[in-house]
Amino acid sequence: MTKTSLLSAAALQDMLAATGYLADDGLATIGYLALAMERPLLLEGEPGTGKTALAESLAEAFSLPLIRLQCYEGIDASQALYDWDFTAQILHLRSVEAGGGSGLSTAELESSLYDKRFLLARPILKALQESPAVLLIDEIDRADDEFEAFLLEVLSTYQVSIPEFGTVKADTPPIVVLTSN
Repeated sequence: MTKTSLLSAAALQDMLAATGYLADDGLATIGYLALAMERPLLLEGEPGTGKTALAESLAEAFSLPLIRLQCYEGIDASQALYDWDFTAQILHLRSVEAGGGSGLSTAELESSLYDKRFLLARPILKALQESPAVLLIDEIDRADDEFEAFLLEVLSTYQVSIPEFGTVKADTPPIVVLTSN
């Protein structure tokens, strides 16, 4: 079953129960609404109450990969989004140099350094690229306001712009579960 073919909160409750997660009617209802509207689900509660387990059960119920972003004080967009594989980029430059430049102009050489093969996807970018997936953003309350604003922007459109690479948009919005203690 896919999240778009889910017909009711009771059906979601049954799917979660099949994974061993027992959701009450209220949780099943808000979970169903978040799935139907393709919006993030924010779960608040004391540690150990099953917030993270719900994301794990959703991933299992829909046979989707679970991608987890653990938030902490000082986390920034680059740590959650992407990085460049500098070692591979340097090796690429050296191989082009050893080959006599391969007839590439300076602009072509520079643009080849920001190819997809050198892009290291962090959890948010990975969830957008690999969707459908379940993206768990754990303990969002530990992140600062700037990071929360960044997340709000990304999760409102399910896309992100990488200056050197372009815009990455999810074909299918991931199921997003945010937790807060």
